[in-house]
Amino acid sequence: MQYNSDVFVKDTDLTWEQVSSSVRRKIMAYDNQIMLVKAEFAQGGVGPIHDHFHSQVTYVESGVFEVSIGSEKKILTTGDAFYIPPHVPHGAVALEGGVLVDVFSPIREDFMTTAHSATEPANADSSTQ
Repeated sequence: MQYNSDVFVKDTDLTWEQVSSSVRRKIMAYDNQIMLVKAEFAQGGVGPIHDHFHSQVTYVESGVFEVSIGSEKKILTTGDAFYIPPHVPHGAVALEGGVLVDVFSPIREDFMTTAHSATEPANADSSTQ
């Protein structure tokens, strides 16, 4: 399956997806190799400890978060960032409400729904799928 977002993405054109009672996200831009996701946390919102095979980099757009990566915990605030290697357990708690901007490689196919663009490639090359 080939995934592609629009080339230009306006935040105001996207709707929030409710992930939990205190966390919601917008899938911003993506193709099969990379994905940008904005996650908004209410104060006390939790991104539970989990792991995945994707590389992840996250930028703290706003708020204060306690971030756990492996056995380490740090308090991060607006302007900070963190890297999560593949398969390392991680999670976050919003000590103050805020927004995290996540970049995943490759795409988080588990985030994709029928609301997002999914098309078969015109020239399917099995080496890239």
